[in-house]
Amino acid sequence: MLQLAVAVATTSLVLVTGVKGILGLGPAIFLASGALSALPAGRLMDRFGRVPVLAGGFGIGIAGCCATALGCGVDSAPLLIVGFVAVGSAMGIALLARTAAGDIYPPERRARGISFVLFGAVFGAILGPTVFSPLFAGKELDAQALVVPWLAAAGFMAVGLAIVLAVRPDPSRAGLSASTSASPEAAEPLGVILRRPGVPTALLAALSSFAVMVAVMNLTGYMMLGEGHMQSDVFPVISAHIVGMYGLVVVVGDLVDRIGRRAAIVGGLATMGVSTLALAWTQSVLGTGIALFGLGLGWSFSYVAATSALVDLARPAERGRLIGFNDLLSGFTGAGLALLGGVAYAHAGTTSVAVGGAIAVALPALWIAVARRPPGSLQEAPA
Repeated sequence: MLQLAVAVATTSLVLVTGVKGILGLGPAIFLASGALSALPAGRLMDRFGRVPVLAGGFGIGIAGCCATALGCGVDSAPLLIVGFVAVGSAMGIALLARTAAGDIYPPERRARGISFVLFGAVFGAILGPTVFSPLFAGKELDAQALVVPWLAAAGFMAVGLAIVLAVRPDPSRAGLSASTSASPEAAEPLGVILRRPGVPTALLAALSSFAVMVAVMNLTGYMMLGEGHMQSDVFPVISAHIVGMYGLVVVVGDLVDRIGRRAAIVGGLATMGVSTLALAWTQSVLGTGIALFGLGLGWSFSYVAATSALVDLARPAERGRLIGFNDLLSGFTGAGLALLGGVAYAHAGTTSVAVGGAIAVALPALWIAVARRPPGSLQEAPA
């Protein structure tokens, strides 16, 4: 479902409305909706457990995919936007599944545990081109051609809902039982959590890596169409990107636990910067796929390390709200970068997106690399 959203979000609203200047609006709606859902969903997770909230997110995703399909079928921009909001909210809630991994694994193996959960997305990267590329092959890209793919995406979400409901026991119980002092009553206010040493640094790392990744990822499909490629060519590139994000994530998790959070964050952000900049010099499907693979791999290192650091610095009953707040900031920043990138591309082409994205990850990487390390900040070795 994510792969379909990435591949066609930039074009769906343009096809339905006929307004080319809003090409960044579709991804921005997805990202902003995911951001708005993340913080309340995280708080609900801390109160009611991980499974009920994740199941609700998949249910919202099913409804959103169906509404989007209907909006494409009847050329209704308002209905399409409603569907986008629901799909974006579902993506934001589903991403909180990594909080459950933080509950189950001890600090010294936490990055590996989070990587196991993220590895599930590899199967989506395989299924995406297998299902969606044939649906677009040989067809003129118009709003009607998007109806069946969105209904197929609703089917994927239904499978996800069934899997989530089968999880027993709720992972939050493992997190609470692992600490005799941690309980819902022991949770401190979010403002206090954010002032803990190391939390702002980890938030900056997670925010910059996620925001740049999703902005570039969502704009790539439209940029490829502008370079003369077919819509069916976009799916292999997005698949390569998702494989970069998740295909090696189990190995990445082990390396993050071994080399430390800070080194993984700085190296990951630097890899993202180089890969994003490479988009300015390549227009082929192969070259773009390699650049997007590198972007995903760099994100894998920086995001797993930053998430692990945030979980390390939060009690079990605080993790949902802290990760949700991180996703709130990251989603809105990503939405803003997608809108800005869409405007930049419309006026200055691919180079502006590539250079801007590279700068947006290079500056945080430099700051994190040279900043003084406060006590209890990012771990340099396993706990």
